[in-house]
Amino acid sequence: MNGRHSISIAVLTTNQDDVQLINSTLRDAGHAAHCHWISSPNKLADTLAAESVELLILNCDRYPDEIRQVVKQKDCYNPELPVIAMQDKAEESNIESAMRAGACDLVSLRLKKRLQSVVSRELRALRVERALNSTLQSATEYKRQLKDHRDYSSSSIALVQEGIFVDLNDSWLKTFKLKDKNELIGTPVMDNFEAESQAALKGALVATVQGKWQKGEKLIVKAHIDSGDAEELHLQFGRIDLDDGTCVQIRIAPQLQIAEEPTKLVHDALKRDPTMLFFHRAQFLERITKRLKRKPASGTHCLAYIKPDHFSALKDKIGILASEEILGLFAEEVRKRMHPRDVAGRFEGTSIMVLLERGTARDAQVWGKQLVDHIGNTMFEIEDKSTSMTCTVGACAVSEVFSSLEEFIAATIAAYEIGKTAGGNGSFLSDSAEEDTKQREFDAIWVRHLKAALMENRFRLAQLPIAGLRSDSIQMYDLLVRMIDEQGNSVLPSEFLPAAERNNMMKNIDRWMLKAATQFCGKNNADRVFVRLSQQSITDPSTAAWIEQKLDGDGFDCSRLVLEVPERDAAKHIKQTKHIVSHARRLGIGFAIEHYGIDQERFQILDLLKPDYIKVDGELMHTLTTDKTVQNAVSKIVNAARERNIKTIAERVENANAMAVLFQLGLDFMQGHYVHEPEVVLENTGNTAPNTLAGLATANNG
Repeated sequence: MNGRHSISIAVLTTNQDDVQLINSTLRDAGHAAHCHWISSPNKLADTLAAESVELLILNCDRYPDEIRQVVKQKDCYNPELPVIAMQDKAEESNIESAMRAGACDLVSLRLKKRLQSVVSRELRALRVERALNSTLQSATEYKRQLKDHRDYSSSSIALVQEGIFVDLNDSWLKTFKLKDKNELIGTPVMDNFEAESQAALKGALVATVQGKWQKGEKLIVKAHIDSGDAEELHLQFGRIDLDDGTCVQIRIAPQLQIAEEPTKLVHDALKRDPTMLFFHRAQFLERITKRLKRKPASGTHCLAYIKPDHFSALKDKIGILASEEILGLFAEEVRKRMHPRDVAGRFEGTSIMVLLERGTARDAQVWGKQLVDHIGNTMFEIEDKSTSMTCTVGACAVSEVFSSLEEFIAATIAAYEIGKTAGGNGSFLSDSAEEDTKQREFDAIWVRHLKAALMENRFRLAQLPIAGLRSDSIQMYDLLVRMIDEQGNSVLPSEFLPAAERNNMMKNIDRWMLKAATQFCGKNNADRVFVRLSQQSITDPSTAAWIEQKLDGDGFDCSRLVLEVPERDAAKHIKQTKHIVSHARRLGIGFAIEHYGIDQERFQILDLLKPDYIKVDGELMHTLTTDKTVQNAVSKIVNAARERNIKTIAERVENANAMAVLFQLGLDFMQGHYVHEPEVVLENTGNTAPNTLAGLATANNG
């Protein structure tokens, strides 16, 4: 109590001097007291009816009614009003009797300090109780309004608690074509959605309860509607705290329906193959020609040529008509594993060609391998007939060595032919002597550009934030490299890094990256920055000594740096990787294995190298939301990492569905376009660029 609020007090006594005594005592304590003198029970009733009295002080020695009668009278008007009794003497037995009669306390007229304390205490308790009652009343009204909104909203809304429906509105019933709420209330929410959507849905529910789901974010799921075909729904989530615990409100977001003219729909249908529902060959070629004229935001374009193995024998086995339907089912499985930016067409006969946007050619091969494995484990059923099948994938990344689309496609089909000759049922990359000859010619040009960029300091650093799925307590970034050409245009890594790798120049770029990373940390509050080492740096005996000399010698806080190495390189060069890691750890530098999980489970490498982080390969993210096999594989990786106290990071997370599944599987961090696009952050490294090749060699060999 600070005296800023006026206190309305009723003083029950036949002696007006008591009123003056109480008034002065409370004012001495800083309370702005306004006392009403009540000399008889009739006057008390009038005062309680007319005034907002906050406290009753009853002089038991000088008032006709006893405590119990006063309490009974005031309860008719305001039951929460506290009563403080007063007597000339306040013994323990008298205090106990007074409180039994309904008084909050009994004080002596002689002890002014105690009177001040008791009054302050009771007023504070009264106002807290009133505030609480007001809050509860507001909450009750809010819940009533919320329920009214839920019940009568045109949006489909349901409340879910611990995975069980606890309430829903009529619109939800209409969406799912149900007649009564009781058909759903008390049942698991998962039962209403397709198996391929359940992992993402479960993750979204858990993330919402823990406050990690972004407001306005939509989850795309497939639901069972009236036991018919699955229907795609866009769900929004919000956390609601109710008396009986935390609930998640699920709202089916309206989807924009764009009316299309029947003529346009017919034209679009004519562009697609009726069996596979992919573009006809001419339409496909037209689209990829336009697509190849622009560079992807990151990574590179790759072509994949996909064809079922031994389809003629399969057709003889199940019949011509059934084989065409099997082909349609095969195409559907391919479609499920495509990224939204990928474009596919029925190229010829039973073959499919897909233009992929991936990080590297290896990623396209991995995508093909995943598809091959999936097809091999899928049973295709048509009426009473069922069959299994395999396929072969040829992949090729776009390159300047191809002077035309014709050559690009030919190289992709040549990769398929290599696989077919090897027995099929696999994924293969382009590898031709003619291509290698042209590649060497272009590499000679790239080498000149790379050396000039290093000497003229035309490399730039770009950051890719790493977001916490469990906590946002530390700021982490994956650092990438960009090259600026002579005209000032940014060159993507997918264009110059392959040439640098083929011509033993990656060590120079790696060391530029490490120096630039220290400057980035000096200008930013990053807790961790990840810098990858190439195979050339791993196998170079001087790398460990260079790191120790250049980084530790500059006084840089090395605990902010994490070196990352691709799983394949680490597994291929275990001894060299351990050597670098051991030197780095002495400085406090962390270690991460990236692109982890594509090959067979290599948990042994975790025990050998003991990384602080593993980055789960981004190719697993493309089918994570719908593929149980991939989910199980990622779950094994997470469990193996958790047992070894290793933090996990998911690469290339593209959407909320993938984030929700990752949250459910227990990963710690994620990176990718869903978190943030890469952006240039270090325009000028401040390095003094050597102006001769000799100077360049000296600078990089340290």
